[in-house]
Amino acid sequence: MTTPGVFPAPRRNSSAPPPALVRRGWREEMRIWWREVDRALLALIVLLMGFGTLAVAAASPASADQLSTAAVTLDAFMFLKRHVVFQLLGLALMIGLSVLGREDARRIGIIAFAFMLALLVLVPFIGVEKNGSRRWLEIGMSLQPSEFLKPGFAVVLAWILSWRLRDPQLPVLAFASAILALIAGLLMMQPNLGETILFAGIWFVMVMLAGVSLKRIASVAGAGIAGLVLTYFFYDNARNRIDSFLGGGTAFDQVDLAFRTLTNGGSTGTGLWLGTRKMNLPEAHTDYIFSVIGEEFGLAVCALVVALYCAIVLRALMRLVDEDDLFALLAGAGLIAQVGGQAFMNVLVNLQLFPSKGATLPLISYGGSSTLAVCFALGLLLAITRRNPFLTREGGGLREFFERKEERA
Repeated sequence: MTTPGVFPAPRRNSSAPPPALVRRGWREEMRIWWREVDRALLALIVLLMGFGTLAVAAASPASADQLSTAAVTLDAFMFLKRHVVFQLLGLALMIGLSVLGREDARRIGIIAFAFMLALLVLVPFIGVEKNGSRRWLEIGMSLQPSEFLKPGFAVVLAWILSWRLRDPQLPVLAFASAILALIAGLLMMQPNLGETILFAGIWFVMVMLAGVSLKRIASVAGAGIAGLVLTYFFYDNARNRIDSFLGGGTAFDQVDLAFRTLTNGGSTGTGLWLGTRKMNLPEAHTDYIFSVIGEEFGLAVCALVVALYCAIVLRALMRLVDEDDLFALLAGAGLIAQVGGQAFMNVLVNLQLFPSKGATLPLISYGGSSTLAVCFALGLLLAITRRNPFLTREGGGLREFFERKEERA
């Protein structure tokens, strides 16, 4: 007699051989990966990386000239050569991660979060100070733990918020908010207000999609706004940047120099290596590379770069429209919010529409650990959004989220 609803296991003939294990070769694994990965999203990412190489080629001579001294003259294309190496390493990292299954990507994200959070705790004590902020660790190269912490944060937050499916009574918002508060506290010790705002933005997007009530979100957001006000009064670095932004800056202000460089080329630009204002622009190859693009390639190409970022964000969201796995939906949304948010904050700084925050332009700016960190995030995104094209999905995803909001309205 069997229990209702429980089916007995079929009897196996003891003389029959055990089922053979199917082992796929690497070629078969790559065929499956190519079939399941979002090829359109991958193509957009590679296209933007290619344009980033061209942009660094334009900015490299200016930065090399500024960093040269009477004793040491840097190679004009030193940053370009290093950038190509890191772009190739980042591309390999991104594709390697995208081959992983969803569960393996989740585990790697959680491990990366734990490891980078431990390093972030060490930054205030053994970190290297640059431009008045202590954000980096020297481990043969400059490593900014918060860069790699962002993708891990999105994965861990998605994992915690997805627990609501198992038990709606679990205080997932409290867990998620406590993690955000811990990270924000560590970042403000550096201080790093810009990254704190970006982490808060990722948190906000994910808790909204997780279905947490607006009242509870508003209560946490209110505490965050209060903390931002206190930051203005107690952190000189943040207050100076905000005052400079509100006051319009001066002719010697970095943001003002960036805007002048951006508009110097007009609609079509001066041409590659023909820009002049970039030679006086600090961090031309990193924080303000968007302005170099404007001067040498023109505002029309700047608009194209923004359109590429929009296309990447929209393509990732389209992949999540019918996603029926809550973890995948939240993690994918958090990862693309990180990359898209950082890109648009950088663009707004160059347009004098946002206070300077010292963030690079993803996939375009020169950078070692920052380039690898962005490719790490996109590799996890490609792995999490992999989908068998022959399987149909019913319900779930962003489509159901917006349908629920329309019904409530």
